[in-house]
Amino acid sequence: MIPLPIDPFLAEIRSAVLQSPIVLVDAPPGSGKTTRVGPALLDLLADHQVAYLLQPRRLAARSVAARIAEERGERIGGRIGYSVRFDQQLSRDTQLIVATEGIVIRRLQDDPPLAKARIVLLDEFHERSLDADLLLAMLRRVQQTVRDDLRIVIMSATLDRTSMQSAL
Repeated sequence: MIPLPIDPFLAEIRSAVLQSPIVLVDAPPGSGKTTRVGPALLDLLADHQVAYLLQPRRLAARSVAARIAEERGERIGGRIGYSVRFDQQLSRDTQLIVATEGIVIRRLQDDPPLAKARIVLLDEFHERSLDADLLLAMLRRVQQTVRDDLRIVIMSATLDRTSMQSAL
């Protein structure tokens, strides 16, 4: 794998996820947030757990999943998969699911505690949308009421940490 600027910070991010219910990751574009943070957290999952890496658009979700799988020398739909409207490549071995916000909102409606999820990564959060804001609010509610073990990672290239921390 080609080294990326985020790589030296992955252990620190992993440690923060273990210690805090919400972790904010801000790094410049091209630093590797999208393709490296999610896979770096896979060792925090038990066999039956998954992590969701959320992308704002379907095309991005599919291409990110393909890139992560390629970097790891795996096939799409194995340990790394994706789920978007009308299309998914998942198996029972999938632990990192790259998906759109709408997919996880729908899963929360069907499974309010999001029982299989251990970590939800909201990528490109600076693109703010109704779905992203609604999903964050729903995840916080789940975290505060029934799932204190659920971890939320918010990633952005232009995150205003001060206003974000005060809002959470």
